[in-house]
Amino acid sequence: MRRLHQFVPTLDPGAVGTHLLIAQQALRDAGWESEVFAEHTRPPYEQAAHSFLEYGKSVPAHDDDVLVYHAAIGSSVADWLMSRRADRLVVDYHNVTPPDWFEGWEPDLCHGLAWGRAQLAKLGRACRLGLADSAFNASELHTFGFRRTEVLPILVDPGALASDVDQQARADLEAIKAGGGAQWLFVGRLAPNKCQHDLVKALAVYRRAYDPLARLWLVGGNSSDDYAAAVARFASDVGLADAVTLTGPVTPGRLAAHYRTADAFVCVSEHEGFCVPLLESWHHHLPIVAYTAAAVPETLGGGGLLLTDKTPTTVAAAVHRVVGDLGVRQALVAAGHERLERFSLARTQQRLLELASGLAEGLADRPRVGRR
Repeated sequence: MRRLHQFVPTLDPGAVGTHLLIAQQALRDAGWESEVFAEHTRPPYEQAAHSFLEYGKSVPAHDDDVLVYHAAIGSSVADWLMSRRADRLVVDYHNVTPPDWFEGWEPDLCHGLAWGRAQLAKLGRACRLGLADSAFNASELHTFGFRRTEVLPILVDPGALASDVDQQARADLEAIKAGGGAQWLFVGRLAPNKCQHDLVKALAVYRRAYDPLARLWLVGGNSSDDYAAAVARFASDVGLADAVTLTGPVTPGRLAAHYRTADAFVCVSEHEGFCVPLLESWHHHLPIVAYTAAAVPETLGGGGLLLTDKTPTTVAAAVHRVVGDLGVRQALVAAGHERLERFSLARTQQRLLELASGLAEGLADRPRVGRR
């Protein structure tokens, strides 16, 4: 039996954890043996992974096993895997944010990010192949010394995107919307690289120039409590305390309610390795306005309004065009629906299985002494 096992620092319900578990199920359905190993797990996945130290113990290790390490931060798992010198060790790179984004905000996180990027340089020497969510991530792998890369878009289950809407949350949001004003939405962890503070600036201009009742919803947990507090304080300082809401983590049903009641998804992030919320917006028929940075233009394609300038006046004018022009809005929704097909689960699973078969046939094998 062919075997492909996956290793991750922390298995949680985020994009990487979801991708990893969908991959495991696709592999098993295709007849592979596939286990997940982690250093840490988070609810509800406590029983979904073995400790990484159990590989080679309770779970037998074989010389022809394909081992895939999911890289997103520094971890003891990466060092442990490299120490084994496995012939078929592969990195699946989900992006490690450059630590300078968090300087002055989260020193401990800076350490983890710097560690992760230093490990990638070592992995680039230890592995013959790196997988990446996007061509942007693949280009980063090349800078870390990976000689060969392949793009495997992040696996997203449309069934998960279609989570039942929390009807009470939707009713509450609709009641707020009935009071007037466009509803801006951004989904993502509060983090300096995602630049939620620039959204506050753009909203301030939008309210002065076009719509004094417009609101901004920032949905997601925090990568930096200090940055989140600074965004809230900034909103208050510019008179938008009642117009900008930081929701914190939300349930899938409440997230769906936000997508269904918003008027535009607005992204001015400067560092994204893929940006799953773009897919979620398309699924919920929400038009997108986004700044061209990192992997965003690659993922977005023609599925939204892409800005090369994110000054507050430019962002405000773009959102006004999308919200105020029904023809533009409908065209963007249609383009998003078409773009979403590119990332359908059937396509991404097929790509996964093609790559897995290549790996089992030696695509990423390390050369051995004496091998001809």
